[in-house]
Amino acid sequence: MVAMAPASVAAQTTSTAPTAASHVAIAGFAYSPSTLTVSKGTTATWTNNDSAPHTVTSSGSGSLNSPVLRGGGSYTFTFKTAGTFSYYCNVHPFMHGTVVVK
Repeated sequence: MVAMAPASVAAQTTSTAPTAASHVAIAGFAYSPSTLTVSKGTTATWTNNDSAPHTVTSSGSGSLNSPVLRGGGSYTFTFKTAGTFSYYCNVHPFMHGTVVVK
């Protein structure tokens, strides 16, 4: 028997090609793409397309620290160093994303 995920669970997507500028949509209580791969020096923008408030907050000691983004709000961050940057929504801690900087 195969267990099915609840319909309310958003599908996770991944972007693997590095880009100069990147966008992450916040919709359906998920970051899309959930994993973003970019080149060093890339500015990423997160836009909240939900009616609920969300944040982009580093897991651990990272530099991502958006204010609370209301519907339509955006946050930008320029990745100056290579590495893997994990983040979550401080309002909804079950929401997670990752940026891989090459």
